[in-house]
Amino acid sequence: MNPGKSDSGKSDSGKSASGDTAGRAVFDATITPHRSLGRSGFRIVMTLICLASVAASIPFVVLGAWPVAGFFGLDAVALFIAFHVNFRHARAFERVVVTPLEVLLRKVSHHGREAVWRFNPAWTRLERQDDEDYGLLRLALVSRGQSVAVASALSPGERAGFAEALGSALARAKRGGDPGAA
Repeated sequence: MNPGKSDSGKSDSGKSASGDTAGRAVFDATITPHRSLGRSGFRIVMTLICLASVAASIPFVVLGAWPVAGFFGLDAVALFIAFHVNFRHARAFERVVVTPLEVLLRKVSHHGREAVWRFNPAWTRLERQDDEDYGLLRLALVSRGQSVAVASALSPGERAGFAEALGSALARAKRGGDPGAA
C-alpha cells in the first residue's frame, strides 16, 4: 500500500499478479474516460470549422474589414486547443485487479503519472455514497483507514454496475478465489 509510488505491477514474490493459481485475477477492469469524438471525427469537425471560418471571413475581407478574418482564425485555433486538451485527458485510466491475495488499484493520470495502491482483500470493503436523485455519486475502496476513490470517470449508473461487479469479486476473493464462478 504505497499511494503515489510507481510500481512495476509485480507482487513481493516477483511473480506477476496473474501468474500463478493463488494470484489469478478474480476481477480485472480498466476504466477510461468516455470520449464521444474519435480522431477521424475530430478531423472532420476541424475541417468544417476551418471551411466555415474562411467562408464567413471572405465578405469581411472584401468589405475592407480584414481584421475580422483574424478573429475567425483565432476561434478555430481556440477550438483546436480545446480538442487537443480533451484528447490528452482521455489518456487517463484506472485499473482494478482483484486476486485472492491482493486488490491492486492503479491510476494513471493524463500526464502519465502513476499511483498504485495494494490492499489485502480480507480487509477491503467498498464504500458507497448514494443520492436518491442522482444514483451512486462516489465509490471508494477502504482498507485499514485508507480510502481511495475508484471509478470516478463513470456515470452514476455505470458506477453502480461496476460497484456490484467489484463487490461480488471482493466476496469471491475473500472466499479464496474461484475465478471461474460468476
